[in-house]
Amino acid sequence: MDLSFSKYAEVVSGESTLVYSDLARKVSKEKGFRIINFGIGQPDLPTFEPIRNEAIKALEEGFTGYTPAAGIDELRSKVAEHLTERYGDRVRKEEVIITPGAKTALFLAFLLTINPGDEVIIPDPSFYSYAEVVKMLGGVVKYVPMRWSEESGFSLDIESIESQITSKTRMIVFNNPHNPTGTLFSPKEVEELVRIAREKRVWLLSDEIYDYFVYEGQMRSVLQDSDWRSFVLYVNGFSKTFSMTGWRLGYLVAREEMIRKAVALAANIYTCPTSFAQKGALAAFQHFDLVKQMIDLFKRRRDVMFSELKKVKGIRVSLPRGAFYMFPNISEILRKKGWTSKDFSVNLIQSKGVTTIPGEVFSPKVGKDFVRLSFALDENDIREGVQRIKEFVDEILSG
Repeated sequence: MDLSFSKYAEVVSGESTLVYSDLARKVSKEKGFRIINFGIGQPDLPTFEPIRNEAIKALEEGFTGYTPAAGIDELRSKVAEHLTERYGDRVRKEEVIITPGAKTALFLAFLLTINPGDEVIIPDPSFYSYAEVVKMLGGVVKYVPMRWSEESGFSLDIESIESQITSKTRMIVFNNPHNPTGTLFSPKEVEELVRIAREKRVWLLSDEIYDYFVYEGQMRSVLQDSDWRSFVLYVNGFSKTFSMTGWRLGYLVAREEMIRKAVALAANIYTCPTSFAQKGALAAFQHFDLVKQMIDLFKRRRDVMFSELKKVKGIRVSLPRGAFYMFPNISEILRKKGWTSKDFSVNLIQSKGVTTIPGEVFSPKVGKDFVRLSFALDENDIREGVQRIKEFVDEILSG
């Protein structure tokens, strides 16, 4: 009997960002460093107290059993109401499924649409899970490099995206605001992507999990297109906006027939989302005042990190307008040492106790000259961490 892995397991490489946190913990134990962790992909604030209290109340009242596979009706209705108020087109409860985290919503979206051999267009760089799931399902990933300049940051190459569409193209994956670059794409870029998806009759999977982390500019959602039901799969969740990462709650929005299929898949994969967590999420919509306070805090942190990184010789960085990441270009340093971005991140941890995520984790080509830094940590730690990076880089460039 053959006891090898399945073909699905063989193609998945796992969650690469956690590798560097694991290394940092090892270095901290061995060398006694206080680690400054710029690798973190979550808000550092605890979940807002009213949300926690509502979940505690649900637990105390014994709301601990199975819920419907699609999630409790109240939460589905509240998500639909919120999206309707924010983006103008009436979203219905039947067009929403609550999932155990936005990653599960993404997985369901891919599982609903991708067959072996289907091509999926993904901007390069992008969050690594998109490509991993496509490959697992037998799809073919087609990366389209994004443009970058120090002055304006990253932007989509709309012409290249459109030119890459073939008869085998099934989907375009879009993330706005963007991980890992912190880009907030312009309304025109979003409108052009929507146009391409509509005209070429391909799915547009839009991950808008960072939609409240906007510091300048206008957030345009794909749901603002009146014809979104024909070709859009929309993913969002509670992890970032309400600092609820460990609660594992997301949602998928699509036309009703897609959601019915998603519910059938959900019932067979994970049964339902966690009951009492959904009660907490229901309370979250009453506390956007706390969300605004968090966004204001993160804007100040962003400005501190940008100001400090601009002082580091050999690093080029553009100001992100969304999410909570910076994606500085370190190509000068890499050339000096003959390193990859992974080499940079590993040596920085071992030498200075600072965790970053190499751009290669998010990208087969473009990211090789970059590293990702999160500014979801205290301002004093940001200053100290960047100072350690400066010391590290100065030692390299001085030879």
